[in-house]
Amino acid sequence: MRIAFVGLGAMGVPMALNLVKAGHEVVGFDLRPGAADSLVAAGGRSAASAKEAATNAELLWLMVVSGEQAESVLFEHGAAAALSRGSIVVAACTQPPALAARTAARLAELGHTMLDAPVSGGVAGAKAGGLTIMVSGAEAALARARPVLEAVGKRIFDVGREAGKGSTAKMINQLLCGVHIAAAAEAMHVAERAGVSKQTMHEIISVSAGNSWMWGDRGPRMMMDEPPVTSAVDIFVKDLGIVLGQGTQMRQGLPLAAAAMQMFLAASGLGHGAADDSQVIRAYRALNGAQVGGPKK
Repeated sequence: MRIAFVGLGAMGVPMALNLVKAGHEVVGFDLRPGAADSLVAAGGRSAASAKEAATNAELLWLMVVSGEQAESVLFEHGAAAALSRGSIVVAACTQPPALAARTAARLAELGHTMLDAPVSGGVAGAKAGGLTIMVSGAEAALARARPVLEAVGKRIFDVGREAGKGSTAKMINQLLCGVHIAAAAEAMHVAERAGVSKQTMHEIISVSAGNSWMWGDRGPRMMMDEPPVTSAVDIFVKDLGIVLGQGTQMRQGLPLAAAAMQMFLAASGLGHGAADDSQVIRAYRALNGAQVGGPKK
């Protein structure tokens, strides 16, 4: 299949490479110079714009940060207009369900079908082709796109025909991710203030009832002064903002998500928005009068 791939970031590049490996014809675009170099080296092609990448594509994969960015690529920068009528757009960004539905409706007016298909699994999952994909949209489009989805994802969940349902599933996942990271940071901060070895404490919790995936993954990075960034603090400011916005719309109280949001906001306000999301622990240190590690970003 001829695929346009927009968004060659830390997850986008390995996903695009897996699509090439699966035999698809991939044309990539990213605003950052050199972002497509590894794709070209693997046999893909690079485009000078999103519109150029989308020209003659059968499927456009949007691996961008937000729904607003997706709309910009599609409608302001001409990618939607460049697609052949009847193309599929895979929106893999984390966005409010209502925005996903609006974008799908706008694409339908142009004769295209959108699959609302956010992903989870991080950089490791992207490299391994083992992402979890939560997808909603027309059944025929999903069937047509399934070989593409299977090239990057190990678990593909069909959550319904309505655009926005995929984003709802991702939003719920991000609620838990944000709360779990904040809870892990709180526990790790208690350990360091109490004088317990953080490494030992991490080993204990990892084999005890208090364990979580986020404790296992983020805990070691909480012990680093400057861990590599796999997902930034400000990503969770955005994602928990989506969660709380949806909660307001539904008139649902979400106190744990709100508390986690305050800690990510505080870390961002301290200047650490671009740091790895594990560094929400710096907000706990600042709250309790401890030294906040790492330079401000």
